Amino acid sequence: MSKIDELITELRARDKKPSGLVCFLALIGAIAAIAAIAYAVYRHCAPKYLEDFEDEFDDDFDDYFEDDEEEKEELKEEIKEEILDELKEEIAAEEDSEE
Repeated sequence: MSKIDELITELRARDKKPSGLVCFLALIGAIAAIAAIAYAVYRHCAPKYLEDFEDEFDDDFDDYFEDDEEEKEELKEEIKEEILDELKEEIAAEEDSEE
């Protein structure tokens, strides 16, 4: 029976040793977990400069086009006034020539 006990003990000892592949995969998993935690902490603690930049960019972008539209409206008003003045002068000139 002692021979059988020795074999059983040897088999149990061999089963308790993790294989090289299992150790390698466990190491890779641990490194990935540490990297994920570090990235999460970085994202939580890092200032949000990009979000501020995007907000400011949108505001500037809208302001630019609002200014452009205001300039167009002012130009349209000036052109209307010039055309009206020219028409009034033509009508006055025609009235004077008819008399």
